Amino acid sequence: MRGRTPFAVLVVTLLSAGLLGLLMLNTALNEGAFTLSRLKKQTTEATDQQQTLQQEIAAQSAPDALEQRARELGMVPGGDPVFLGVDGGVTGKPKAAEDNPPVPRSSAEPWQRPAGASGSPSPSPSASANPGDPGIDLAPAPPASAPAGGRR
Repeated sequence: MRGRTPFAVLVVTLLSAGLLGLLMLNTALNEGAFTLSRLKKQTTEATDQQQTLQQEIAAQSAPDALEQRARELGMVPGGDPVFLGVDGGVTGKPKAAEDNPPVPRSSAEPWQRPAGASGSPSPSPSASANPGDPGIDLAPAPPASAPAGGRR
């Protein structure tokens, strides 16, 4: 019996140390899982807050909201622009800004003003206020069935 006692104590000690190590490892893994869960919750809350802030920014950046805020600050629409050419020439007629009611927008073509709303005829979409500026051509694209430049 005397020869087996140290061996039995060694085996019991090794098993106890192994079980204790496994318990500590399991505790550390569970603590990491709780930390991960808490961080995921914080990330979700931060994402929700970011989306809310982005929606507020979008709402405040809308043209109607900007116009309302500008009017609250005492600003008025600038009217038709005037351009200075490279040669020092002035294109357009400068005049002071007037406080006019907002121009109603057409839902079909939001970039064009209704006839008679501005008091001056609106230029054609391809016309340019500056003679040196090529302007923007808003003509419709050619039909898809037409050959492009004669290529096949």
